[in-house]
Amino acid sequence: MESENKKSAVSDVGAWAMNVISSVGIIMANKQLMSANGYAFSFATTLTGFHFAVTALVGLVSNATGLSVSKHVPMWELFWFSIVANVSITGMNLSLMLNSVGFYQISKLSMIPVVCLMEWIIHSKQYSKEVKLSVLVVVIGVGVCTVTDVKVNAKGFICASLAVLSTSLQQIGMILRYGMYSNQHTIGSLQKKYSIGSFELLSRTAPIQALSLLILGPFIDYYLNGKFITNYKISSGSILFISLSCSLAVFCNVSQYLCIGRFSATSFQVLGHMKTICVLTLGWLLFDSELTFKNIMGMVIAVVGMVVYSWAVEAEKISNSKTVPHTKNSLTEEEIRLLKEGVESMPLKDLELSVSKG
Repeated sequence: MESENKKSAVSDVGAWAMNVISSVGIIMANKQLMSANGYAFSFATTLTGFHFAVTALVGLVSNATGLSVSKHVPMWELFWFSIVANVSITGMNLSLMLNSVGFYQISKLSMIPVVCLMEWIIHSKQYSKEVKLSVLVVVIGVGVCTVTDVKVNAKGFICASLAVLSTSLQQIGMILRYGMYSNQHTIGSLQKKYSIGSFELLSRTAPIQALSLLILGPFIDYYLNGKFITNYKISSGSILFISLSCSLAVFCNVSQYLCIGRFSATSFQVLGHMKTICVLTLGWLLFDSELTFKNIMGMVIAVVGMVVYSWAVEAEKISNSKTVPHTKNSLTEEEIRLLKEGVESMPLKDLELSVSKG
């Protein structure tokens, strides 16, 4: 029993480490690949298509070897999810290419106030004073970073805004349709609706995303930078970083799959905070040496707001669970087992009484 616990702890640490290293590593690898001081591979949309092409190939191999099972999801659901996800992920990569690493990461935190505002407008959702204050702190931090970052430009700001809006719409679209909220956004809602794992769902959507991005990507990239990918002078270094980026994308997706169900919501939040701090620190050390004191203070304020927001939301959930009576909607596996074992020996009259009491 003790050895099993040790193995479980080791596997938890492994999943955690893989997720942090791959999530942070892919941002650093992409920045080095796309920045003018790196390999100047200014084709972020096409690069995203490469990521999904490799992911689709891994999913195909996984299904063929029996490691995962392909389940049915209506094509229009997959198509709609792929469109929104493509805009979100491509927008993020374009933001990373056009902005500093610090602004790229901090801009993602603005999804917190955007989603809260949308929920308030659409659902008239009310928030506690602590949540409102934490959102205000995030807004101030993001605002300071935007104003003081010397590398912010019109294209970069528009791409960051588009990425934030599309990702927020994934959350709001899921709330409108399913009346619930999940940290897994639309992925979580589709998983629940069709009883499909995240990796299996990714295996279904990756081919659609790869095909659409590889067809449209070169034209979108040409519109943004005036260059076709066919004119790019390939080098051994750029090939290495493209391969590294695609590999880290797969590891990032697989590690996310390993983390689901393994960690609590609080652990996921800590994991997210750790990745944010790592990205900001490494981005500053490796790429953003021109950061000013005001810019750094803006980042600190935004991160503090993010942490306080997570705490305030969890505190609000605990408070609501104490005030609202808990209604049990389903039996646990243990209760089902005990019920099956005792149902045959239980007199019919007693069974009817127990059901009526439940």
